[in-house]
Amino acid sequence: MAAYALVTENFKFMSLFFKSKDVMIFNGLIALGTVAGQTAYSVFAFDCPCSSGRNYCYGLAAIGAPALAFFLIGIMMNKSTWDLVSECRLRNCRKLSGAASFALLGTIIGRAVVAPLTWTVLSLLRGKAYTCALSEFLDPRTLEGFPSDQGSEVMAKFPCQESVPKELQGFWPEIERRLKYESQLIGWLLVAGVSLAVFLMLCVKRCSSPLGYLQEDYWSEYRSNEKTLFQRTASAHALLLAAENVKSFFGFVALEKEEKEQLAEHQSAGPICSTNWNRVTGVYLYREKNGLPLYSRLNKWATYSLENNVEAMEKEMDTFN
Repeated sequence: MAAYALVTENFKFMSLFFKSKDVMIFNGLIALGTVAGQTAYSVFAFDCPCSSGRNYCYGLAAIGAPALAFFLIGIMMNKSTWDLVSECRLRNCRKLSGAASFALLGTIIGRAVVAPLTWTVLSLLRGKAYTCALSEFLDPRTLEGFPSDQGSEVMAKFPCQESVPKELQGFWPEIERRLKYESQLIGWLLVAGVSLAVFLMLCVKRCSSPLGYLQEDYWSEYRSNEKTLFQRTASAHALLLAAENVKSFFGFVALEKEEKEQLAEHQSAGPICSTNWNRVTGVYLYREKNGLPLYSRLNKWATYSLENNVEAMEKEMDTFN
């Protein structure tokens, strides 16, 4: 039971990746953008050097370099990455267990690999990069009627048909067919492997989650609404605070019509202390207090603030598991 409770607790992190409809839509848009980019690159920019020793490097770079760039961009653009960084900076991750860290990193990586996987799979299914990279390693002895005195230098020229001696150009369809077969086979195996992995993670997530489907859906809606309202309010608060400071320096402040309406509605905005910012910043795992859910760090902060229980807040805010 203890082991099951530990697995259940730590796999709650994985739900952060799967339960948000916005995440799925966003991942779909990323995949479509990657498809468009890969198609444009394949048609307009890909140009195999057709030289022994260079084909392999160029072909692998055409598949791997953009995928690596997309992966790093995905890591940097993920809010959970910086939540984890803040958690370690503010609280030294002293309450973050190894299993929980692994699960959280899994959710971050899970989002970041959408574009790299799409690029890699499309590159393999198209077969151009693989054909360029592996053409020089194809054994000419496996081609019926191919001259035995030809080496890798000639085989490397086949992706560029105009560079191949005329007497050997008839072998190109067979060479292309073999290499595309290998490339597409690897691509489809990669698709099958990723699909199976996603299916298994969904099953684990559903089985280990302590929440019912409706409450998970509600939690997702809450987090989305809280994020939207927090960002909108933070923007307005920053505007009002900046307007007050500018006015105190110049004696007046030049505002747009909408900004004047905001200033008239809210009048003033005081600075928020760093302690409170830190209390609502960082990684969060679903918790309950007296049977009532606490859906976020902000929700937790508001609950303890209403009770005016600073000591309990400090203890709870420092607790992750």
